Amino acid sequence: MNNKFVLGVLVSNQYGVLMRVTSLFARRGFNIDSLTVGETEDRAYSRITITATGDDATKEQIIKQLRKLHDVIKIDLMPPETTVIRELMLIKLRATGQTRGEILDAVNVFRCKVVDFTPDELCIEMTGQSSKIDAFIDFVAPYGIIEMCRTGVVALERGSGSLINRGNE
Repeated sequence: MNNKFVLGVLVSNQYGVLMRVTSLFARRGFNIDSLTVGETEDRAYSRITITATGDDATKEQIIKQLRKLHDVIKIDLMPPETTVIRELMLIKLRATGQTRGEILDAVNVFRCKVVDFTPDELCIEMTGQSSKIDAFIDFVAPYGIIEMCRTGVVALERGSGSLINRGNE
């Protein structure tokens, strides 16, 4: 059975590392559902958060192949029950005088933020779990989505510690 899973990958913050990680997925025929990357609290390291879909064998194969890469320091499988998982979305909606109030009500209910507006459009920022963002998109789609951009998942394990401090457990 195919399930979505999230990997936190600590890598050396060097030129070409992201290309080597993504090339590994391409060579093996694995699909990346989302990928985010950025420096950590220590500039020597970057954290790559990968969301993928596959069965247990696929998940294990991805982890095994990532471990072979020289610049990969640590890999964490991030179970949803012990992980804070968030995504960011910007969405631009058509908003007429008749629909603006209804959209603003949805913005309040979903705890979004209006970041730009014109007489005919609203640009809304939203963070949260992917399912919450999907629900907001479904709700506002009838009003007319002009443009939308999602970041992909970022994730941190709940509690103390970090990938850097734990090293290769």
